[in-house]
Amino acid sequence: MSYVIGVDGGTESIRAFVFDLSGKPLASVATPYKTDFPHPSWAEQSPEEWWRCMGLSVNGAVAKAGVSPADIIALCVDTTCCSVVALDAAGNPLRPCMIWMDVRSAGEADEVAATGDPNLRVNGGGAGPVSAEWMIPKSLWMKRHQPEIFKRAAKVGEYQDYINLKLTGRWVGSLGNAAVRWHYQTRHGGVPRSLLAALDLADLEEKWQNPIVAPGTPIGPLTRAAAEHLGLSAGIPVIQGGADAFIGVIGLGVTEPGEMALITGSSHLHIGIADREVHKPGVWGTYMDGIYPGKPIIEGGQTSTGSVIAWFKRHFAEHTSWDTLNEGAAAVPPGAEGLLVLDHFQGNRTPYTDALSRGAITGLTLKHTPAHVFRAIIEGICLGTRLITDSFGEAFNPKRIVLAGGASNSPLWLQIHADTIGAPIELTEVADAPALGCAILAAHGAGRFKTIEEGCAAMVRSKTVIEPNLANTRFYEAEMLPRYAKLYAALKGVRG
Repeated sequence: MSYVIGVDGGTESIRAFVFDLSGKPLASVATPYKTDFPHPSWAEQSPEEWWRCMGLSVNGAVAKAGVSPADIIALCVDTTCCSVVALDAAGNPLRPCMIWMDVRSAGEADEVAATGDPNLRVNGGGAGPVSAEWMIPKSLWMKRHQPEIFKRAAKVGEYQDYINLKLTGRWVGSLGNAAVRWHYQTRHGGVPRSLLAALDLADLEEKWQNPIVAPGTPIGPLTRAAAEHLGLSAGIPVIQGGADAFIGVIGLGVTEPGEMALITGSSHLHIGIADREVHKPGVWGTYMDGIYPGKPIIEGGQTSTGSVIAWFKRHFAEHTSWDTLNEGAAAVPPGAEGLLVLDHFQGNRTPYTDALSRGAITGLTLKHTPAHVFRAIIEGICLGTRLITDSFGEAFNPKRIVLAGGASNSPLWLQIHADTIGAPIELTEVADAPALGCAILAAHGAGRFKTIEEGCAAMVRSKTVIEPNLANTRFYEAEMLPRYAKLYAALKGVRG
């Protein structure tokens, strides 16, 4: 038998999975690590701690699976994106990592956006946003506020790159991370040199990795020291992964134009495959080649989704079970008898990109009950998703949505998503899509599948498909979506 290891480096822990080549997970082990918050808006982790914990997770998963290390044919890792490290020439960290949620560089992010550089086309066609989470604002902050560290740094990269360096001894970049958050564009010049020059940051390029390696590409053999640390055989190929959510697209089997990964939790992330490049306000991307060679990837996001559901239950239905809430809302007709919710409780990510926008519950009457409000919240979230798929434009016609995360626990929420979008919603068997995505990339990079898409077909299995109720789809399109689309502009003029 042959097996692959997928490692998912998250915010709270690093998880190692052993998969067979049919996509079945044999075992997994997660090892937590801590995040430090030394100042407001700062969030830091220790790269050495990632590596220590990865050793525990991989050793534990292989032992738990009961397989021989000699039967492991490849290894691939995904990690959080925009978790920036600074290393000396020997690869030793010079400072703690500024992880993705570290937003100390908000001022620098505004400066990046203000350049108007053509490389910002991947951020809403140049309209923004540029986030303080991303590589260039954090690097600019480091150069200004920790100049000695920046000067000493021979290498500036990400969590992903540090782990691959520890595994192989090679300093290579992740095309997935670079394409989605570094303004790196394979079809438009690669490294964003004009942007770096405009920020007096041209010296960052010499610290970045060369080459930049696409997902599924072998980086190098596992070194003997790394093999001893992980309990594996030296020499097995280490395959490039990437940013966790985007590798999750692979693990969900989303491979063709018109398909979208809908990753749900406190917020929603929408990653779609378009049939051509899209660069316009309200759409993030296009990220060419960042997941699959030659395929345009576009992105949208809703800031507050599951968090609004949790807010409602916590404050207004604390002693009501989720089942009871869902049953009550299911008994309310589509449209919640005139009730409509704008889901912008923590601002809007796309298509408006307005951090100051706020949520609203409109159309309240004395007839409405908590069940009406609960259904209206779900409908507002789902209408927000539909507005995003519409904003993708003619380059994206939704044909199949594969969903992962919290919304999968509510049949009602799944059905309303299908009804509002007008496309099937699919669930897959393996819950940790990023880890399975890594396993697929590992198997492809080891030569077991000719393409990543072939690996998806072999290793991703559908569990459930929720078909849209076309009568409800027509109602949402004709009645609810136009009303929802007007809410943002109407309320913008009256907010405090």
